Amino acid sequence: MNQLPHDTDAPRARPGFWRRLAAVRPSDIVILVVLCVVVGLALAAFNVDPADLWVDFFGAVGRAWTAFFDSIGSTLGWALRYLALGAVIVVPIWIAWRIIAAASRR
Repeated sequence: MNQLPHDTDAPRARPGFWRRLAAVRPSDIVILVVLCVVVGLALAAFNVDPADLWVDFFGAVGRAWTAFFDSIGSTLGWALRYLALGAVIVVPIWIAWRIIAAASRR
């Protein structure tokens, strides 16, 4: 069994930092593009301008935070309005149904 010099089981040297840093796969680019679109959509939902982030980062984040809670508040207000509107019809019918069901079990 003659072993050739290139057939040794010696561990391979780990690539250097700069080589690992520059090793970008196409899947990395696709993931980066998808994340950029998702974050861009989220920021657009709160009317954040990219220029504002560069000029006044903390002010833009504060305005986005305020817009987030304003949208949550308006959504909850909308949901509670329709909850009350539906409850006006559903709850009396449910109570009548419970009374009829309890009376028929005797």
